[in-house]
Amino acid sequence: MARFSIFGASGFIGSHLTAGLKRAGHDVLAIGRDDFPPSGQSLGHVIYCIGLTANFRNQLESTVRAHVCVLLDVLASYTFESFLYLSSTRIYADATETREETPLLVRPKLADHVYNLSKLTGEALCLAQPQPSTRVVRISSVIGPGDPPINFLPSVVYEARRKREVVMHTSEESSKDYIDIDDVCRLLERIALQGKSRLYNVASGVNVSNKTIAGLVAHSLAAKVTFSDEAPRIVFPAIDTSRICDEFNFSAIPFAKSFERLVKEDHG
Repeated sequence: MARFSIFGASGFIGSHLTAGLKRAGHDVLAIGRDDFPPSGQSLGHVIYCIGLTANFRNQLESTVRAHVCVLLDVLASYTFESFLYLSSTRIYADATETREETPLLVRPKLADHVYNLSKLTGEALCLAQPQPSTRVVRISSVIGPGDPPINFLPSVVYEARRKREVVMHTSEESSKDYIDIDDVCRLLERIALQGKSRLYNVASGVNVSNKTIAGLVAHSLAAKVTFSDEAPRIVFPAIDTSRICDEFNFSAIPFAKSFERLVKEDHG
């Protein structure tokens, strides 16, 4: 068994990851934002989960601080056997390919791309480290119990259960990749301990449309789903998962199964 240190252990991914690693028998140090260890310590296998997601557009300074500034302090302050930085598949916005080596475009005037730039800066800082065990994972939208209703899917479930009616503000053709939190945790453990590459996409490899989600909501929660007038069509590029499939024989948990678990958790 290994020693892990999880920065951002109180967040959605960090809390699930901490619990999963403990269940697997690992020694886990859960690190919150205000209780960093003294400088100079050796932290074993570090996984950096600190970051902002849903509300980042209103907190751009905090987003850059979490994705870059705090990261710099951690890299400079500790030693480790491996280091894994959690980035996002959002950085593939407007990309025609989504392989890990795909050249990327950014538009600094857009708030979404300030987020992308901060993640890419964090990636660059990690990949510039000389240790090959310093790695980056780009994670797609994660689905699982405990995700707060500020995020899209849990907010849909929340509204459907309480009002029996949901209005979606992106079109039924809109789609993106979702991955189950259990898949994420299993992959992060294996990449940290066994990863042969320095950069991985962590995604299901399959886009799910709003139309599919609306059908599951109607079936599971007996709720009426409508789409707002002139709802924009937002389709994220399909994420290339060939690296995790080839290296770890990865097969994603089906979205419908993950959604069913989210519905049951919300009901409890």
